[in-house]
Amino acid sequence: MAVNLLGLDARRLQSYCAGLGEKPFRAKQLMRWIHHAGVDEFGAMTDMSKALRDALAREAVIAAPRVLRDTTAADGTRKWLLDVGTGNAIESVFIPEEKRGTLCISSQAGCALECSFCSTGRQGFNRNLTVEEIIGQLWLAARALRACAAQGGEVRTAQSAVGDIGKGAATERPISNVVMMGMGEPLANFENVVTAMRLMLDDHAYGLSRRRVTVSTAGLVPGIDRLREECPVSLAVSLHAPNDELRNELVPINRKYPIKELLAACLRYVEAAPRGYVMFEYVMLAGVNDNVFQARELAALVKDVPCKVNLIPFNPFPGVQYERSSPGAIDRFREVLMQAGLIATVRKTRGEDIDAACGQLAGQVQDRTNRTRRREGELSR
Repeated sequence: MAVNLLGLDARRLQSYCAGLGEKPFRAKQLMRWIHHAGVDEFGAMTDMSKALRDALAREAVIAAPRVLRDTTAADGTRKWLLDVGTGNAIESVFIPEEKRGTLCISSQAGCALECSFCSTGRQGFNRNLTVEEIIGQLWLAARALRACAAQGGEVRTAQSAVGDIGKGAATERPISNVVMMGMGEPLANFENVVTAMRLMLDDHAYGLSRRRVTVSTAGLVPGIDRLREECPVSLAVSLHAPNDELRNELVPINRKYPIKELLAACLRYVEAAPRGYVMFEYVMLAGVNDNVFQARELAALVKDVPCKVNLIPFNPFPGVQYERSSPGAIDRFREVLMQAGLIATVRKTRGEDIDAACGQLAGQVQDRTNRTRRREGELSR
């Protein structure tokens, strides 16, 4: 079977080239052609010998997931539905802003954590994505956005992005930030996610800084500690409740790693965090977690952790029992946090008209957990 070079980081690509009798610098050349230039044909790699190009064409491929659907929202948010085989499809979302372009990437086909307010979590879980399926989302999006710009389409680029994109290309890149906030729990697919992130950080691939790559977790404490040791990037923690009783209901993994253990892991992580703080994400659910008493409880809970709090207006989806907090409730909640000395922001909802907003990604999942059947059984009792 041909080797998919999208899934090889610098060390593995160097080893692969050595197996072909090539020197280490060939791996760097390959990385730049694949990730900087977005090339998928070995014949186009003109600074390598014809013998090497022919060998690569026989033994290797550069293959990202197949695009099933490409949708753009009224606000410019763009969502791709990608085929990852055996009836499974994942979603990736690009969010253009004035000074940056953020790509939201999936790490699993489905999710096993069953957070009650998340569309992905309701679909069940099939499998972890491979490295090439994870990095392939970035590779595909970068190619698509550059093609759009080349054809005269409007794609905002980030002035602070680094590195060139192939020979003669501009030094700007449409994608300046990557967030592992799509379908799945990134830390439950640790090895593949970290390998993909090493490609994102590599100057010969995408050249992103650790500050511009963010992993979001529902609170897998051992994974947070491993990430701190092996690949510290920006960390976002889905908190969503100020106490264990409510968080057990909203984020069931809390029963295994309760808030006290989670906050202790966050404190440990801050020592290595590139931004020097952790981002706590807090989805605003009307009448559930959004009153001022809970805001005061939250402020007291996180006061000793260097952090920012990102309040996320809930994005409804079919079959969910929750409703979005009113703008007034969100403003009051934020004011309490700010009066307590915390930095609190409200996330702007983007791509809602194409179901690309936070918590809405669902894709297509061949559920191996029988979650739908279990839920139907619970409702019939």
